[in-house]
Amino acid sequence: MELFTVSLHSASHEAIDRLHRYLSEAIVDVHSAADTNSAAAFLRPDYAGMTILCQADLPKFQLAQDGPPIYRQAAAACARYILGELEPMLLKAIIRKQFHYEDAAEIEALSTYCHNILYGTGISAQQEEDNAVEMRHSDMERRLGKVADELEQFLSGNTRLHLDGFVSFRLAAYWQELKDVVAYAVDEYVMDKQYQEFISLLKYFVRMQEVKLPIVHVLHVGGSEFVLYDQQFQLLDTVPADRIVAEMLESEMNMEDMIVSTLITVSPQQIVIHTRQPELPVMRTLETIFEQRVRLCCTCGQCSLHFEESDAALAEPAAETRIRNVIP
Repeated sequence: MELFTVSLHSASHEAIDRLHRYLSEAIVDVHSAADTNSAAAFLRPDYAGMTILCQADLPKFQLAQDGPPIYRQAAAACARYILGELEPMLLKAIIRKQFHYEDAAEIEALSTYCHNILYGTGISAQQEEDNAVEMRHSDMERRLGKVADELEQFLSGNTRLHLDGFVSFRLAAYWQELKDVVAYAVDEYVMDKQYQEFISLLKYFVRMQEVKLPIVHVLHVGGSEFVLYDQQFQLLDTVPADRIVAEMLESEMNMEDMIVSTLITVSPQQIVIHTRQPELPVMRTLETIFEQRVRLCCTCGQCSLHFEESDAALAEPAAETRIRNVIP
């Protein structure tokens, strides 16, 4: 008895094999749950017709009892196949047709943005925040469940499932979610591209400036506060920022704008940044703009002296606070 047939007319033999594996694992799960030693349903791939036939073993198979779990697990398997195998192609189709990107490199870059939004950046779960991993996993299960629900409803009343057509014409809510993801990815991609172009322009300014000081020590007080010292570790007088650079920074950057502007203006040969937070984005920004001129320091004598003083000041609120030339 034919329970259902799934066709993949636009796929390859390898795709049929992958879908067959998904469905086989699902059928095994049904039999395991039923605690039976022999299969009441089995699958047969047809490479010539690009189909997979699911047949029932009568009279062992009872449709009223055995049908619903088979349909449910088969729908879940097809949903996993759609999200795992077809989704990258669907996203690229949306990028090309809905957002009119034609360059292969840009399409690939946007596909990576979409994947990162949906599944994370590829870093291990140990490195990522636990709640972020849990939320992303929960969202994936939600999407799988929604697609599986529609497939299960269809399989319960139909014996032929043309998976390509079903994805194209029956999964409107799923398509809308993918379009929303691509729209968000495009916004992020454009913003990142503009930011990288802006950083490149700042790097150009740095390279074109004549060196004015051999070295500048930048003491990271905390947050967005920095103190500049010369090579003798004397406070460096604040100088007016270059007007063009200041205007650019005012429109493009946030917490690090003044320190970047000031460092470009004083144009040191070497920049030593003393900080207890080398992992902050502002540190990466400074390293990117000033390249080999920047050196991060966390352990020198000046670091120890300043940071110990800061800790002592915090421990004694009544202590007199020294006035410093702080760049906001």
